[in-house]
Amino acid sequence: MNIIENTFKKLKSLNKVAFIPFIVAGHPTLEKTEELILLLEHEGADIIEIGIPFSDPLADGPVIESAAQKSILNSTKVNQVFNSILNLRKKTNIPIVILVYFNTILASGASGFIEKCLKANVNGLIIPDLPYEERDELLSLIKETDISLIPLVTPTSNNRIEKIVSDCKGFVYCVSSLGVTGIRKDFNKDLSSFLNSVRQYTDLPLALGFGISNKATIDELKTHVDGIIVGSALVNKIEESNCNLEEIKEFIKDMVSPLKN
Repeated sequence: MNIIENTFKKLKSLNKVAFIPFIVAGHPTLEKTEELILLLEHEGADIIEIGIPFSDPLADGPVIESAAQKSILNSTKVNQVFNSILNLRKKTNIPIVILVYFNTILASGASGFIEKCLKANVNGLIIPDLPYEERDELLSLIKETDISLIPLVTPTSNNRIEKIVSDCKGFVYCVSSLGVTGIRKDFNKDLSSFLNSVRQYTDLPLALGFGISNKATIDELKTHVDGIIVGSALVNKIEESNCNLEEIKEFIKDMVSPLKN
């Protein structure tokens, strides 16, 4: 059992649900990214998801896309992101998952990218544009490591769910509704049915993301899953507050409270 699955196991024994915040590396700067990760851990994050900025983030909505573009304009490079994670590893062992688009991996070469992940003690990878049919090379590279390839399933995955979740580790990223990331008022009315269909095929923890933006929604959804992922709302708070750590701290406290009480 790797560190991600062990985290979920510990939380389950306490009848708690994991809080998994997402931020974009280098937004607004890599120095701030390091500060944010330590703040998130201190305020109750169980796993941190870090997005490597990419110019064509097809799964992301305008908030995250804008943050990624600003990071790129600030000249954030992939190697710098890994250096920041290496620096963070002197201060924290919290599970870190990278969200990365496959072109970024290809640019380094798959084996070279995995070597960087191992060196920085990255615990998981989410690759939104890597289809099931094209992932064998990557799976073979991480097979003997503790790096988890975290699969994404959507309400339209249907008869592909069994294949998508096979041979994966860590947790399953369940997309709450169709479309790209972003704040939503309503969720798929068949959410329970969708999650039950995923549970038919895997014993991995299920974490729900896309559109979760407030305490009330977290309180409503937490009974259905093992983890809650908050991305756009947090990235938006970072942007709106000009990365004011006190404001972000209060925001996180509010979001975490339904999961820890």
